[in-house]
Formats: sequence, C-alpha cells, structure tokens
Amino acid sequence: MRFEPVSHDPRQRDNGVTSTVPPIPANGRHQRPPASPPNGNGTPVNGNGVPVHQTPAYPVVGLGVPPTAPPATPPPTHRPRIDFAVVRELRRELSERLTLWQRGREFTTAEEDTERARLAVAVVGEYADGARRAGTPMHASEERALLDQVTAELVGLGRLQTLLVDQTIEEVHILGCDLVRITRHGGGVDWADPIADSDEELVEILQAAARRAGSTERSLSTSKPTLDLQLPDGSRLAAVYLVSHRPYAVIRKHNTLNVSLDEIAGERGDLDEMIDLLIRDFLRAAMAAGLNIMVAGLAGAGKTTVIRALMDEIPADEPYVVLEESRELLPTRRGIRHRAVMSFESREGHGERGLDGRPAGEVTIADLIPVSLRMGVLRIIVGEVRSREIVPMLQAMTTSRGSMCTIHARTPAGVSERIIELALSHGREMTVDQARRMAGNALDLIVYVTVEDETAIGGRKHRFVSHIEEVIGAGESGRITTTTIFGPGPDGRAVPKHLPERIRDQLLRIGYDARLLSRYIEAGQGAWRRPRRSQLRRRG
Repeated sequence: MRFEPVSHDPRQRDNGVTSTVPPIPANGRHQRPPASPPNGNGTPVNGNGVPVHQTPAYPVVGLGVPPTAPPATPPPTHRPRIDFAVVRELRRELSERLTLWQRGREFTTAEEDTERARLAVAVVGEYADGARRAGTPMHASEERALLDQVTAELVGLGRLQTLLVDQTIEEVHILGCDLVRITRHGGGVDWADPIADSDEELVEILQAAARRAGSTERSLSTSKPTLDLQLPDGSRLAAVYLVSHRPYAVIRKHNTLNVSLDEIAGERGDLDEMIDLLIRDFLRAAMAAGLNIMVAGLAGAGKTTVIRALMDEIPADEPYVVLEESRELLPTRRGIRHRAVMSFESREGHGERGLDGRPAGEVTIADLIPVSLRMGVLRIIVGEVRSREIVPMLQAMTTSRGSMCTIHARTPAGVSERIIELALSHGREMTVDQARRMAGNALDLIVYVTVEDETAIGGRKHRFVSHIEEVIGAGESGRITTTTIFGPGPDGRAVPKHLPERIRDQLLRIGYDARLLSRYIEAGQGAWRRPRRSQLRRRG
C-alpha cells in the first residue's frame, strides 16, 4: 500500500479562505483526469467523444468557486390509488391458479417464481380487459401498480412492498394498521396510507414476512411477541405485538449496501461526507495493518455504513467471518467480491427451556464466536454487540487481527463505560477491572460516528465521524486509556489532534507514516471537501 506525499501545507492560510481545503498530492492522484483535446465546437471531450464539463476537483469557499452541494432529495413520486378489495380478490384468484399448477408437479423455486409472475400478469390483464369493456379503462400506470400489489400480497409483504420500493424513504414507523409515519432522506416526515385494513391483517403480514425470512427460523406469535429480521431488499424490520397497545413495527432501509471509504469521503454526492481524506487514508492503513476497530454511535448515526466501507478494504481472497443477528452487512455483490467470506446468523429458540434457562434450539452470537475461531480466519466481524457476547468478542480480538464490531453509545466518552456495562452482563465471574483490561488489550481503535438532527429547525440530519480514539490500555486508575488521534474541529467534524502511539509501528510496516498529520495538527484543520451547512451556525 502506498500513501502519497502531501504538497499542500495547511499552516499557510490565504486571506479570505473560510473553509478547509484538502491537500492536493504532488502527482495529482486525487485530481480529476485531464480531458481530451476539444472537439470542433471547442468543447473538451473524453476518450469516447462525449463532451466533458470541467469542474474543480475540490470546491474552495471564499475563492470565487461555489461549493458543490449534494443533490436535493427528489420529491416522492405519486402512486396511483389502489382498491385493496380488488387486490384481495385477484390475490385469491392468483393463489388458486398457482395451486392448480403446483398440484402433482415437481418444480424448482425459480420455476415457481416464473409461473407466479406469468399468472399474475394474466389475472391482472383479464381484470383490466373487463374494466375496459365496462367503460372504465385503466391507465397503464394503474395496471402496473395493481400487478405489483397483487404479487406483493401473494408473497406475504402486502402493502409494505409499496414502501420498500420507494428509494426516498429512510425509515418507516408503523403504529398500527392505519398510522404509518415515514422519514425521508434529508429528514422530511410525512404520513402514508394504511398498510392493512385491520391490526389483525397487519399481524398476518408480519407473520408471513417472518416465515419467509432468510435461512434461520423466525416467528411472531403469542409465545414470541417480538420480531427482528431482514426483508428481501436488505431493510431491517423490528416488530412487537400483544405486549403493546397495538402492533408496532419499524423498518430501517439500507440504501447504501455497497459503499467504499472513497465514497463516504465525499466522492458520492448522494451520500453524507462522513470522513475526510485524512481519515480515509488513516482508516485504510488501519485495515491494512490488521487493527481491531470498534465503531460506536447512536442508532441511525451511520455505524453500519462505516463498517461496510471498512469491509470494502478487505482483500478479495481473504477468508473472514461475519456474525449477525439478522443479515445486513453482506449484500449479494460482496459475496461475489469476497468469495471466501463466511456469514453466520443467530437463531431464535422455540419451545421449552432447557436446564440452562435457554429456549431449545437457540444459537446466539456468543455461541458462534468460538465456532468462528475454529474456521481458520484471523478476522471476525460482528454486526452489533449489545449483550454478553461482548466478552467472547473481546477474547477473540486478543487472538485475531483486523476484527470489527459496532456498539451503541451516547457519547465518545461513554463508549468505555458501555463496554464494561455489557461485559458485566456476561456473568458473576466478570469484574470491572477484568473487563477494562480485556478491552484495553483487545481494541486498537474506537471510531465514533455522530448524528446531529436539525430537521426541527428546518435543517437536515448530519452524519459524520467526530472522534477516532487509539486505545492505549487500562490505566493506573483502572479506566481505559485512549489517545484522541482525530477529534472535533470548529464545525464538529473530526480533524487531526494527536499522533498515534501504540499503533505507530504497525502503521509504518504497511507504509503509512502518521507524522504527515503533524502539519494539520498544528494548523487545527482537516481536509474536508464540502463545508458543513448547519442551521445553528447560520443563525449564529
């Protein structure tokens, strides 16, 4: 791995410059490639003869070049209204025809899907023909929407499907069959149409989704009134009923299933700039050096996105293990890119409890970590540690390299206390001092992701890395000792603060010299591409 020298000295500031400017390497590695000579009209063209509109590689506020703002969130598309009484009737017709086709026949899943799609087109087409003969022809968009909804009803997702295909949606709160709150990208909130005619029908939809969930058995029943699973599009569904006033469910959509460090460093305009170029290179070096990393933050801060970007740095032929309660870190394309990855998923227990107090058949993350160590891998990735599995995870980290996990924590300073709190839930044999020593020996870096929600004052949600802490070990006072390598700058986003100590030699061995951060530490700035547009700072 090669890290380029930086030709720009951030300590030399020009008058009038009000934002940080990322350094430009001497060899232009991070610059846009030059365009080909102009065509006959004087416009530069690329190698395919397509006109190229040249823009600066990095906008500079205060130097007469307007900054590049991320594209505005597209308005929600209008969907034709659907008569769900008709949908139910057509679903019954489709189900009967599919049952007749299945009877006395051997078939594969692919053949069944193909026949279902063919029959759905036939059933909806016949209904549309009947409506046309009756003098009420359907618009093509209405017929298409009806076909989508009938198919969705049959496979068990029902009206939820209309929410899953909307790419502007970030999160859905279902508070009963008729109260559906939608949060869109950028923080906008609105209310959708009912997704079921009754709470009982809503529960049936959730139960059908549980039956079709992945490779491990899930259920929503009187004996198991909670549900946590991954939907077919990769979204995360959590649901509860019986112990609540009405059936409730939350869907968190993951629209960035495949992402890299370059893309969350401002290369993609539709994503938040979560890290700058300095943090990008530092984390890339940390992954190459095999450092153990914990990503912390509040729910919805972007921890999973950061983990996905870090996973993109894993060599394509390296075997590693991913452990999750419901799969969300392993999209399809990653299975192709990383052919040696092994993905494990925990399993819920059912039936009577054994002598250990656990339901029969239950397999937890804590159970899977020792199995992972026997799979001949050096790197273990846990989607989220939220209970006693943190102890075997930390034990695995002490004998592995390049392992990662996420954890919920309210503040960067609270991460160490959160680790200890979860470790104490492992059992009576675990003590506070033992938990601190274990964390100090296992972890190398803690990356804290901050989310600031300004939607209440007319702004948007801002997600960014605000801290990167190097774990030194357990100090004399018993606390976990850390060094803040990157900490909050003037706008809250991380800028270099101190040089690493314990991991310095490991970084040098893969060609990364942390001393290049010295000039940025002295200047007190980073290399963020875009200025942060905060409503609070505008008002100030």
